[in-house]
Parts: sequence; C-alpha cells; structure tokens
Amino acid sequence: MHPVRKWFEKARAIPGGTRVFSWVLGRYIPYTGSIGSRVESLSDGEAVVRLEDRRGVRNHLDSVHAVALANLGEFSTGLAVLGSAPDGSRAILRRLEVDYRKKARGTLVATARVEVPRDPGRHEVWARSEIRDREGEVVTSIDALWVLDIRPRS
Repeated sequence: MHPVRKWFEKARAIPGGTRVFSWVLGRYIPYTGSIGSRVESLSDGEAVVRLEDRRGVRNHLDSVHAVALANLGEFSTGLAVLGSAPDGSRAILRRLEVDYRKKARGTLVATARVEVPRDPGRHEVWARSEIRDREGEVVTSIDALWVLDIRPRS
C-alpha cells in the first residue's frame, strides 16, 4: 500500500483526522492546497474529494473557477492512482482533458476512479473524475493520463 493511503487510513481513525490529512497534503502540494479541498475517502481504485464554494475559488461570473475545477479533478485522479498503487510507486501527470458541462456553484464533490496495474514497470494509466454539485449533477468531468512507475519489491 502506498504511503499516501497509509497516512489517510491512520488519519481517518481519529476525530478531525481527514481535515488534518487534507491540510498537510495541501502544504506538501502548495498549488493543489490553494483551493482548500478536503479528502473524504481514499480506497483501492477510488478517491473522493470535497470542495466548499467560497470567494477564493470563484470567478467573475459568481461560479467556481475553471482552473479550480481542473485542479480538483487532477488532485482526485492523482489520489486515486497513488492510493491504489503499491508502496514505492511514483506518478506524474502527462495529460489532462477537462469537460466543463455547467456552471459550478455550491459544495462540489469529485469522485475519481481508476484501475491500476500491479506489475512492476512504467505504465500509462487513465483515471476519470466526475465533479458533482449538491443536486448530484455532473458539472465537470476530467480524464487524466498518469505515468505510473511501479518499482519492483526488493
């Protein structure tokens, strides 16, 4: 199990732990941390991340900014990939495709899903995230191509 997932499992076992986990991760990844999202769950093949609507992520049209949505989608897919990868794995984003379907307002939830190979080596892995509003409508979908390096166990 990748350390990111181990840390999340430990954090969720204590009150307020997921909030602290999300804050620490945001400090480690400053640009991602700038949107102030919160990791709700992280399991094999899936990550769920919440973004509260606030002035700091809005645009001039009074909706969540397109780049904040892309950031949320990229973050959730990255977590899904690493959360599913074996210990010692590394990943880097190679491609990001974003489909904006409607203005995003209110609390948003990004759910990313992925199937990660287990064999050692370099793999290209597509992950998909759908960002939904409080009514459950998809406001944005993200397809992310991650290059995943799975190192052999020693």
